[in-house]
Amino acid sequence: MLNLAVLMGRLTSEPELKHTPNDVSVCSFTLAVDRSYVKSGQDRQADFVDIVAWRGTADFVSRYFHKGQLVAVQGSIQTRSYTDKNGDKRKAFEVVADNVHFAEKKDNNSQGGNTYQNKADVDPIPAYANDTGDFEEMPSDDDFPF
Repeated sequence: MLNLAVLMGRLTSEPELKHTPNDVSVCSFTLAVDRSYVKSGQDRQADFVDIVAWRGTADFVSRYFHKGQLVAVQGSIQTRSYTDKNGDKRKAFEVVADNVHFAEKKDNNSQGGNTYQNKADVDPIPAYANDTGDFEEMPSDDDFPF
């Protein structure tokens, strides 16, 4: 069986951190995820997906992620049943996050600096990655000892 969800979207509100009676961190938040298909003449639609993170991931999300940020989430889909205030049985679908990542560059002009930079964006450009067009020709296969 395979149950894998990978989403990228913007936080619709501040993540909400709570603790269980056994002091386990749990953080809930909602991502607005744009649909990939747009009907001609219409605006792009978005789905609002509930996400739950536990323990260290919950602490990380509540500390570093804020409303409006672009976030990438990897996890699995989980369902649960409950009874609402009116006594009606309901079913909830949510993504249980295993990993949550920054998905945009840090914006120094944003309010309070609430967006962060992905690690891939801060690594220096390798010395071999220049745009001068200088390339070294690889020897033919006959020159390799294997």
